[in-house]
Amino acid sequence: MLWVETGANSSEWKIKPLQIGVSGDPGLTSFLSVNEGGDLILPSAWKGQLTVESARTIPQHNLRAGIGYLLMRMATFEHRSVVGAGARVYDVTVKPGDSLDKIAKAHGSTIDVLKKLNPMITMLRPGQVLKCQKAAVARVITGWRPFTATSVALRYNSMRRDQNYAKKRDFAWSLVQGGAEILCAQ
Repeated sequence: MLWVETGANSSEWKIKPLQIGVSGDPGLTSFLSVNEGGDLILPSAWKGQLTVESARTIPQHNLRAGIGYLLMRMATFEHRSVVGAGARVYDVTVKPGDSLDKIAKAHGSTIDVLKKLNPMITMLRPGQVLKCQKAAVARVITGWRPFTATSVALRYNSMRRDQNYAKKRDFAWSLVQGGAEILCAQ
């Protein structure tokens, strides 16, 4: 994985190598909130440990936050039916006036799961027995955008500040691939 960050002369680099969490940068709070998908990226073991404060003061946490934010921005999300962990399949008897929606709500499932478990059912009749399983509609990661210099530049929020971000990243990557060593002036 390769990033290009600007401002190497800043003392902030000692604690924030990826610059996520600097004042005025919405990336860190975006990643740590549950509204944009960061909760699906951040492992549960880190949910209490990686905080705004730790990402601003501990370099390793800053790196984790930056990587997590990039993954969140590159992920594609959808709302889909998710079966509960360890949820068993059980029988439900159709009552007069029932619909798939009514049955799903009454039994803590979803219409999609009912249809998947009962593919041959087209019309409900009282007394019919359907398979059911606890499920809920949840936001899930369904794929990833391509990790290219331009897409990372656009999605990682850098091109708004630095129009040459993709070019810098491509240049740095060509040096890495060629094994070139560049020394920074001290």
